[in-house]
Amino acid sequence: MNDTYKIGKYEFTSRFILGSGKFNLELIKSAIENAQAQIITMALRRINTETDNILNYIPKDVKILPNTSGARNSDEALRIALIARELSGADMIKIEVIKDTKYLLPDNYETALAVEKLANKGFIPMPYMYPDLSTARDMQNAGAACIMPLAAPIGTNKGLITKEFIKILIDEIDLPVIVDAGIGRPSQAAEAMEMGATAIMANTAIATAENIQNMSKAFKLAIEAGRLAYLAKCGSISESAQASSPLTGFLR
Repeated sequence: MNDTYKIGKYEFTSRFILGSGKFNLELIKSAIENAQAQIITMALRRINTETDNILNYIPKDVKILPNTSGARNSDEALRIALIARELSGADMIKIEVIKDTKYLLPDNYETALAVEKLANKGFIPMPYMYPDLSTARDMQNAGAACIMPLAAPIGTNKGLITKEFIKILIDEIDLPVIVDAGIGRPSQAAEAMEMGATAIMANTAIATAENIQNMSKAFKLAIEAGRLAYLAKCGSISESAQASSPLTGFLR
């Protein structure tokens, strides 16, 4: 089955994306080999290093997705994106604009401004956002290549807390919807994919597992199962019991 999706001019088959944050070589290796990730996000500080460039450990066929981690407004996001593009050559940029230091929730207003500024500079903007329909529409109009709503506060592994709002975005926004942040279990990833999400970004759930290799593979299989279920169109829910086989006539 040729089930692909596009972000900007790029086409992908894997619907698992490795998020940045808890980076180590075992995590990267497992995400590529066991989860078959084709996109790996990376903060600028990890690209711009003189000691051990982590880019050396990522195969050429895996797309590097720099993020604007640390930006507190749209101008800072643009500045970080320009530096990241200069260092890595990447034009896909995950926009993160976060002022809140307690819950690390994205600033939707400044993020929408950043989308427009980066799009005007030739970037493929991928905004991380709190799931809000009006903001998502603004981001789409500003040139976003996808939207990346959080499922729960970043790093919490709490799952699909914002499920109903994400479903609205899936139904109403004509862009790929990549569920980002808070997914803690493969079953939660499968549920998001059953809703019609385009892809899942995860990091903490895999990085904090006792067996990173097995968890990476579990996420891959769960995402594939959820996607297949979405394409198969799940059966409707009935309020009353319905026998799958006839209950009468078999004793005659």
